[in-house]
Amino acid sequence: MIEVRLHKFAKPKLKTMKKERLNPLNDYLFLKYMGEKGDEEQLLAFLNAVLQKTGRNRIVSVEIKENRKLTAEIIDDKSSILDLRATTDEGVKVNIEVQLRNAGNMDRRSLFYWSREYVRGIESGQDYAELPPVIAINIVNFDFIPVDEVHTSFHLWEDHHKDIMLTDALEIHFISMKKFRQLGKRDIDNNSLHRWLTFFDRNTDSKTLKKIVKMDSGIAKAQEKIAFVSRSKEALRAYQMREMALSDYTSGINHAMREGIAIGEQRGVAIGEQRGIVIGEQRGMAIGEQRGIVIGEQRGVAIGEQRGIAIGEQKGKDETYHAIVHNAAGKGISIENISELTGLSAEKVRDILKMQ
Repeated sequence: MIEVRLHKFAKPKLKTMKKERLNPLNDYLFLKYMGEKGDEEQLLAFLNAVLQKTGRNRIVSVEIKENRKLTAEIIDDKSSILDLRATTDEGVKVNIEVQLRNAGNMDRRSLFYWSREYVRGIESGQDYAELPPVIAINIVNFDFIPVDEVHTSFHLWEDHHKDIMLTDALEIHFISMKKFRQLGKRDIDNNSLHRWLTFFDRNTDSKTLKKIVKMDSGIAKAQEKIAFVSRSKEALRAYQMREMALSDYTSGINHAMREGIAIGEQRGVAIGEQRGIVIGEQRGMAIGEQRGIVIGEQRGVAIGEQRGIAIGEQKGKDETYHAIVHNAAGKGISIENISELTGLSAEKVRDILKMQ
């Protein structure tokens, strides 16, 4: 008889992975919780937090302009700008753009989108006086304005009279998330913009996030909308498509930069080698000339000394022989005996005697 025993195996404990927070500054998600009908409360709260810097009247109501349908093609387009458009109760137009990657020319880019919104404010035949002011708000994640402030704003002022504004029709804001993250201390208790930027920061811890959600009803509404979006498979897919598109754009830019650096290094080395050869030849020639002059002078002096000594010695010998020959001849000694005495030939003796 075979006995079979069944053992109960304990079910493996699955580690619960911490759910990663969706990026509030993904521009598709930003539009979903700030730029759709029904998002007026949170958008109004954010705008008032931004515009208190320039002393504008507090906005009472806002109308959101849903100006396009977000298709898969638009979401997946790396160059597509998903901006938010709205109009305040005073008729002021607002354009909000989230730009996390530095595509360059942010100043002209912002002016372009401001002007596009500005000219939309008038129809053919209308008076220019009817053109409403346009406020452009740019939330960026890179260094752009060379000041320490997180939030900067711009108007049209006279060059030499900074208190004279040409018009209030133009107002452009830049809010740097990069500088905000670098702040030593965030004043979320007293500064409503700091609360919003803390909410936008994907790395904000859950404890702080819960605190600001309780403090600010606008942020609470935005958080509720993000939670709603996160439960939609279609919306989550669109969010992920947008994240991938922006990531692909960044990767493409970085790859192009790396290739450019490599090509630049190669060209730099080649140009450096050519310049090095030319400069080396020039310096070599100059140094060679200098050394040649020095060595030539040294050798010339040595040869001159040697020749001078030889000539001097020869002249000394000639003068000695001349004196001996003339002295011997004066004493009546014959040419043959003088030749035998000095070792000079008889002919040489005769030549010396001819000399005075």
